[in-house]
Amino acid sequence: MSELSELYQQVILDHNKKPRNFRKLETANRHADGFNPLCGDQLTVYMQLEDDRIADVSFEGSGCAISKASASMMTQSVKGKTREEVETLFSEFHRMVTGELDEEATPNNLGRLTIFAGVREFPARVKCASLSWHTLHAALAGEDTTTTENLGPDITSDQVSA
Repeated sequence: MSELSELYQQVILDHNKKPRNFRKLETANRHADGFNPLCGDQLTVYMQLEDDRIADVSFEGSGCAISKASASMMTQSVKGKTREEVETLFSEFHRMVTGELDEEATPNNLGRLTIFAGVREFPARVKCASLSWHTLHAALAGEDTTTTENLGPDITSDQVSA
């Protein structure tokens, strides 16, 4: 197993076992519920938006290790950023996990989030990794819910492995 694969597994497991910002944010003035019908991941993203900047952000929910780790790292990455900075991260993250962005060859703002680049090799997991990001995007847009049903590659539930 390569060092990068080991690091990926360690980071995912750490954020799954001890997710950061995993709580209901009582001061939230935006929130959205996200659902991945393919594997059952569901979460709520809460944010406190002040003057077009995310003052605080958190999430609650249940799902696979990739989904929870992605949400945990997402909240760490967007806290304190402006709406424009968050939209850029959202776009770059989505393009990276879907294989449209080569994170090594193209300048980007992803930093530690590049750990999720490997999910593009597993199309069923792209939706797991991007659920929290699409839910955050929905909350920023003032929408209450989102789903990964029509996002990314068409995958049937029998193609999802545990």
